[in-house]
Amino acid sequence: MTIQIKRAYQAAEKSDGYRILVDRLWPRGISKEKAGIDLWLKEVAPSTELRKWFGHDPERWLEFKSKYRTELKDHTDLVDQLKQAEADHKTITLVYAAKDESHNEAAVLKQALEATR
Repeated sequence: MTIQIKRAYQAAEKSDGYRILVDRLWPRGISKEKAGIDLWLKEVAPSTELRKWFGHDPERWLEFKSKYRTELKDHTDLVDQLKQAEADHKTITLVYAAKDESHNEAAVLKQALEATR
């Protein structure tokens, strides 16, 4: 089983498997058809407060990761839904809109999912 992450602005590919948008907001300028999203799981995204506080500032990355993981503990049903999607589809791609490919919620989610295997 494979978990990948990919920006919403990159073209969807067959190798992405089941594509799950993990942002609270729909990516700007991307149509639903072009995005190729199979599931929009916006409730698993960081809270609006945490997202705004983080602002994709790399200096806040470690604290963001910790706070987001704490939030995920309150959403075990959604994390379980992601695990089930991986089991059902073998390959899932967590899709996000942030410009920073290293410091984003999809990266944290991927690590959290892989840690529970």
